[in-house]
Amino acid sequence: MHSEACEALKRQGYQFFTPTSSAALKPCMWNKRALRGGEMCYKHRFYGIESHRCIQMTPTLRCNQRCLFCWRSFEHEVTEEEECPPEVILASVKRLQKKALSGYKVSSYVEPERFSEALDPNMVAISLSGEPTCYSALPELIDRFRDGGYTTFLVSNGTRPDVLARCRPTQVYISLDAPDRETYLRICRPRRDYWERIGESLALLGSRRSAIRITLVEGENDFAPDRYAAMIQDSGASFVEVKGYMHLGYSRYRLERDQMPLHDRVRAFADLIAEHCDYAIRDESPVSRVVCLEQRP
Repeated sequence: MHSEACEALKRQGYQFFTPTSSAALKPCMWNKRALRGGEMCYKHRFYGIESHRCIQMTPTLRCNQRCLFCWRSFEHEVTEEEECPPEVILASVKRLQKKALSGYKVSSYVEPERFSEALDPNMVAISLSGEPTCYSALPELIDRFRDGGYTTFLVSNGTRPDVLARCRPTQVYISLDAPDRETYLRICRPRRDYWERIGESLALLGSRRSAIRITLVEGENDFAPDRYAAMIQDSGASFVEVKGYMHLGYSRYRLERDQMPLHDRVRAFADLIAEHCDYAIRDESPVSRVVCLEQRP
């Protein structure tokens, strides 16, 4: 990995598994907030995940899309790298998480028992950055995590259904950020037209615990709820998350602050989707501007 890009990401809190790969982890805001005894993220509310025991990581920072709403820097893009073997990731994940959280051990805001729990993580969210399915050993990595006692959430843009078909995470997320091909090409800016492949990935969801995530960007993809609903209905996904775009990171150079929808707008759009399919609103988290729909029995 290019040293300049690596150093820039290290300053942002990235912990790299090896010097020659882009496999990395970084505790998220909710992990640190929960560690201090604060509120946990919406995954706790929706799915029971304990935020302070969750590792946010990726086996690669490579990605085949350049989404307008992505908070990562395309300037620090990874094009070539030596892949980190799954066994190395598994052997190092607790050590790197401990290193990333080391400063919290002496904090007066962190209870010793909670800090001890954080150093014994039981959940891996493969969602930090990049597109995980670009990592050739992803199915093996997920299997190793499972065998090591971790639950896994895999977040993918759905562009490589052949890889997804071989992965067995606890829950798989597929991003659906457009109601049609034209909008997809404009907002996600893929290296190639992957629209049909995303449809193939959605078709895999009915046979497993799964979720579709829609990142709603004001004025970009917040229309045609009936088209979203049709694709959701055909997928058979367990859950759907309609989440508002957040004006953070490098996305601030591509989009305007007023394109970040308020929670009421997100909720209203989720209601419209529910009107056109057999899904109903299950829960919501206003602070994260996200609404969770669940397939009706």
